Amino acid sequence: MERVVVTVSDHVAHVRLNRPDKRNGLDLPMFEAIIAAGERVGAEPGVRAVVLSGEGRAFCAGLDWGAFLALGPEGGRKLLARDVAGSPANLAQRACWIWREIAVPVVAAVHGAAFGGGLQLALAADLRIVAPDAQLSLMEVRYGLVPDMTATKTLCRLVRPDVARELVYTARIVGAAEAVAIGLATRVSERPLEDALALAAEIAGRSPDAVRAAKRLLDQAPDLGVADAFGLETALQLTLLGTPNQAEAVQATMGQRAASFRDP
Repeated sequence: MERVVVTVSDHVAHVRLNRPDKRNGLDLPMFEAIIAAGERVGAEPGVRAVVLSGEGRAFCAGLDWGAFLALGPEGGRKLLARDVAGSPANLAQRACWIWREIAVPVVAAVHGAAFGGGLQLALAADLRIVAPDAQLSLMEVRYGLVPDMTATKTLCRLVRPDVARELVYTARIVGAAEAVAIGLATRVSERPLEDALALAAEIAGRSPDAVRAAKRLLDQAPDLGVADAFGLETALQLTLLGTPNQAEAVQATMGQRAASFRDP
């Protein structure tokens, strides 16, 4: 069975984790398939937004311990191997981080379990729409480990430092309503996948140049000093002003019509 299924329609890529019998648990082929999906989506110029979802009863229940232990020490070394020239992330981390590396916004539609690496995958998305039955947890401490799939750069931007520490230290399960309240999720929906696809379609209807610049700005500016952040705002704005897509955005808005943009 294909571990990850990618479909592209109307400028929206839908990336579906497809191991429902294991609640989309992460084994080595799943890690590799998620990365391959991110590379494919990132390379397609017509993609303007991405939706991440999981088939079956859960978004992703985290590491498939049975498959991981069956690999032995060699499997662990492969997951932790890092190609510094290609990415700051090792193989396991890149399954999450690649969604930060691609230029377009990513929306995660979360239902059922999002545990450990599964939650860290969702946290790497720009937005998270969660079902009322969603259960979110950084479970690594239960197994004598620490979160090691990019949570230090995603979780810590979404929740207060003390809340992040509580979630990591206790490995407790957070429900949908609390997830929104503390910043782990964007909103609760009875139909998270449908709403995620609708949101992605709305984003895809905006100027792809402006949306890509906005993602870059929001990703980078929080780590910059005031002068550098303001400089980045200015530099990105200068790349947009007067371009065909910016002119089309103005004309479409003023004319109250749908815009027709060129893809980068």
